[in-house]
Amino acid sequence: MMEKMIFGRYIPGDSFVHKLDPRSKLVFVFAFIIVVFLANNVMTYAFLIVFTLLVIFMSRIRLYFLLNGLKPIIFLLVFTFLIHIFFTREGDILFELGFFKIYEEGLRQGVFISIRFLVLVLMTSILTLTTSPISITDGIEVLLNPLKKLKLPVHELALMMSIALRFIPTLMDETDKIMKAQMARGSDLSAGPMKERIKAVVPLLVPLFVSAFKRAEDLATAMEVRGYRGGEGRTRYRQLEWHWQDTISLILLVAMTILLVLYRS
Repeated sequence: MMEKMIFGRYIPGDSFVHKLDPRSKLVFVFAFIIVVFLANNVMTYAFLIVFTLLVIFMSRIRLYFLLNGLKPIIFLLVFTFLIHIFFTREGDILFELGFFKIYEEGLRQGVFISIRFLVLVLMTSILTLTTSPISITDGIEVLLNPLKKLKLPVHELALMMSIALRFIPTLMDETDKIMKAQMARGSDLSAGPMKERIKAVVPLLVPLFVSAFKRAEDLATAMEVRGYRGGEGRTRYRQLEWHWQDTISLILLVAMTILLVLYRS
């Protein structure tokens, strides 16, 4: 049975992270995605884990809730780990059974890359969990505002990105409902050989696509009824304001970056 996916959901709150300007959170996350690649040893990855836990603590979102919502990506984490275990053949041999060998560097890279992937997913999830869709749209639009000089439809791009984020959990919930309906009719999606499982997924796709197009049509109708005509001449009810907390958050990221640079191998 499909688990609830947290990515793309928004949880209202009054935490330090919730109060941050969406522009600072977007810059923070995009910069963090780059900074993560500076880590390359035990010390720097330990810094990454502690820093991520600190951000989670400041968001007041329970760690159990976050980890429970990441169950859909456990397969990717395990797959990434096994790929490095099987195909990285450097360093000393830690375990050997016939032709199967586990190398020190393979185990090291498997653990490190899995941690990197996990902290990236956690940090991007914190962004969507603590920032409303409209705030994300406004933040992206302001950050991309210089591209208007190149005649790019910045507002429309920001709106599409925000809608795409919101549709991820919606489609996951819809898939969950369809799977439960199929199982109630006697269809077992988790048993049998892989070929049979793939065949069992096909009946899910048609109602899922129908539902997705129906939701998209309803959204388009709702926007049209409310007089939406694009970003030209459009004003904002909520104005974005940069506060000292936003500056502090970026200073913390800079400090984290300096630590990684100093302690990396």
